[in-house]
Amino acid sequence: MISPPILALEDLGWSPFFEAGFEPYRNDDLVPGRLSAQHRGVSILLTEHGELRADLAGRLAHDSRPGDLPAVGDWVAARPRLTEASATIHAVLPRRTKFSRKEVWARTEEQVVAANVDTVFLVTAFGHDLNLRRLERYLATAWESGAEPVIVVAKSDLEDDVEASLATVEAIAFGVPVHAVSSVTGEGVEELARYLGRGRTVALLGSSGVGKSTLVNRLAGRELLATGEVRADGRGRHTTSHRELVSLPGGGLLLDTPGMRELQLWDAGAGVEEAFEDVSALAARCRFNDCAHEGEPGCAVAAALEDGSLAPERFESYRKLQRELQHLETRQDARLAAEQRKRWKAVSKAHRVDKY
Repeated sequence: MISPPILALEDLGWSPFFEAGFEPYRNDDLVPGRLSAQHRGVSILLTEHGELRADLAGRLAHDSRPGDLPAVGDWVAARPRLTEASATIHAVLPRRTKFSRKEVWARTEEQVVAANVDTVFLVTAFGHDLNLRRLERYLATAWESGAEPVIVVAKSDLEDDVEASLATVEAIAFGVPVHAVSSVTGEGVEELARYLGRGRTVALLGSSGVGKSTLVNRLAGRELLATGEVRADGRGRHTTSHRELVSLPGGGLLLDTPGMRELQLWDAGAGVEEAFEDVSALAARCRFNDCAHEGEPGCAVAAALEDGSLAPERFESYRKLQRELQHLETRQDARLAAEQRKRWKAVSKAHRVDKY
């Protein structure tokens, strides 16, 4: 028996943007649904008909690149089989925002970590997990996603000098709110509620063991997700094994994700410039537009490094991310050229067959 509707589409984040994207499928016996989880090859859709197990239509699975396949948070057009509480996904609706990274094991493939989120909680933790260079990388990807980045520094109950540690984070977080929270004592958690209004989606992203699942449970007011104990060194044990969209009592939605050991950039040039607003502003003041910041006369970046207003490690982090993007672009161009050669060979072979 099919369960009754659990949420109206508006409670799931449906908006005129997605309404327009669904219009081409309205007369094809398809319904809109939002992907709430993926695990062991099974997708879970939230629809007006309730929760449905979903698979992919053959053409969608065959013709799509990895980055174009449905990801958690996506809105899709699906054909329901209500007597079976299942559906087949035929199309992914246009995304309003997406948080992507390069596939860890692939040369040039995109992995969409979270789609259609309004705010990204970049979760780190006081102590060993507070890594500014890693946080800069997350900020660059978050700005590129189109969502609003917010930094959440967890485990404030384990930190002796919260204000001093927060100051180091705020120094690299231009225009980004920074919140210190403790899921144990509840301190600071209430400040996060303003990002979680009805139909608003927040994705939690961060490394393993920083306390994302514990924070989800605290915001939900109950144990929604399994959590691991804290080790003797203050680090948590990673527990989330798949992405999952969960609804909160206040009407917001949280998208928890597995901790990422590695975040390789994907098409994040604008995001890097946004995350390194201070470096970009200095570069704009250089005497030459094509200044490489390597000893040219009138280099504002070199002057800032010399007088200490720009930290060398921050500038090196900026250069490292720029090099990573250039390397990715080179690989993408090489793949595109290879694909074009492959298509021309196929066309040429078909032409010879037709001729003879």
